[in-house]
Amino acid sequence: MMQLTIHDIAFGGKGVGRSDGLVVFVPFVIPGETVNVDLKRKKKNYAEANLVSVETASPDRAIPQCPYFGRCGGCAYQHIEYPAQLAIKAGQVEQTLRRVGKQTEVPMRPIIPSSKPYGYRNRIRVHVIEGVIGFYALDSNNLLDIEQCPIASGEVNERLAGLRARRMPDGDYTLSEQRKKGFFEQTNNDVAQKMLDLVGTLLTPGGSLVDAYCGAGFFAQHLRERFDQVVGIEENEYAVTHAQSHAAPNERYLAGDVGEHLARVLTETGETSLILDPPAAGVTESVIQAILDSRPREVIYVSCNPGTLARDLARLTPVYRLESVTPLDMFPQTAEIEVATHLILRD
Repeated sequence: MMQLTIHDIAFGGKGVGRSDGLVVFVPFVIPGETVNVDLKRKKKNYAEANLVSVETASPDRAIPQCPYFGRCGGCAYQHIEYPAQLAIKAGQVEQTLRRVGKQTEVPMRPIIPSSKPYGYRNRIRVHVIEGVIGFYALDSNNLLDIEQCPIASGEVNERLAGLRARRMPDGDYTLSEQRKKGFFEQTNNDVAQKMLDLVGTLLTPGGSLVDAYCGAGFFAQHLRERFDQVVGIEENEYAVTHAQSHAAPNERYLAGDVGEHLARVLTETGETSLILDPPAAGVTESVIQAILDSRPREVIYVSCNPGTLARDLARLTPVYRLESVTPLDMFPQTAEIEVATHLILRD
């Protein structure tokens, strides 16, 4: 047992305190709080602890709306008032770009919130094992039986109730407001639209738009009227087929490895705006090299992982100026962060 003062929240949602020079990570705390913790694991350079009690509470401490909070592994921030969650996430983005990305100047824009801090998810993925239906418990492979998920929409929770009313075989089940299409789609409709609007205001119209990791044309098909030609590149063939079936005459899609297609496409398209929206692992070295060789006039890099974003920006910013960084809260109550950055080719 020990007492700590929490001075920061690390990426992933755990609070950071120090004891005799040792960094201690504690979940479900807020900067400024004094807490009592139980040390559960000690490594060479850090330790992990469980929260036992809060001695001095932050004014930003909130009452969680979920009865499973603290046991379920999904949410990390329900104990924090929503405006404070936003401030924590924006601060984590800036710190990561400075520390990992070696950016001396980070032109932060205000974080874009979700209009629904709860009830925003248009789909969830649940697991079924021997009649138990729900999510995995925090830091565990044990399945927690879940009757309702407060961050999911009402329609999704209705589907969860329907699933629970039937005896289902063991497996994983996606419960969605819409029929599953076999490719990635945004989970928060409100923030997804705000992200489209943001990217639309950042891009320079005219010329060509190349949408790399385009999925089913999320950005490309909403922005195609602003450009002479649009090219989407995506590995998922189902997504490409779906995008092509809804394509305008100035729009085409290529299925396959983004790195293999991008160098050729950027060479062919002339004055080009490029959108990158890769998975959490970030972009490959071949994609970075294609950008540095072809030098499109601007790049919008959308990321769900500030760490890999920072790594990739460090390779691009010698040639591109980091014009703006805008966090978006696609997943309130969780530690996940979405970021849209705008890079402009240096003179």
